[in-house]
Amino acid sequence: MPQPTTQRYTFYIAATPEKVWEGFVSPGPNRVIFAGAEFEADLKPGGSIKWAGPGPDGKIIPYVQGEVLQAEPLKLLQYTFAMGQSDKKSRATIELVPETEATKVTVTHDQWVEDDPAYAQCADGWPRILSRLKTLIETGKTFKPH
Repeated sequence: MPQPTTQRYTFYIAATPEKVWEGFVSPGPNRVIFAGAEFEADLKPGGSIKWAGPGPDGKIIPYVQGEVLQAEPLKLLQYTFAMGQSDKKSRATIELVPETEATKVTVTHDQWVEDDPAYAQCADGWPRILSRLKTLIETGKTFKPH
């Protein structure tokens, strides 16, 4: 199988960078957009980042975990990304750029290893997550994942 390519998504959210940043790094919005997952992060280089929730047996398991590589509030969040207990890591970068009446959000997910099953899940998941975040920030409500 050929090496997977970079995934890149750009959304424009009608809100300030402060509101969009909070949407990415606050537990409340994360619980809403990530289907009830609890979010924990130490937003400094070397800090941990994790989304966790109930597994099939009801016990709390990590859905996604990683290490913060860069965190510049209101501008940039970059972290390693591993699905569940996988040792296959990739890198997610979230960039925020203020525009006149919106914030440009660019998510770049790269540095994939071959045969990482998370690649297909993220190709489907990122557009859903970003759409739910955009709707939540702009309207105060969102929609069920699927």
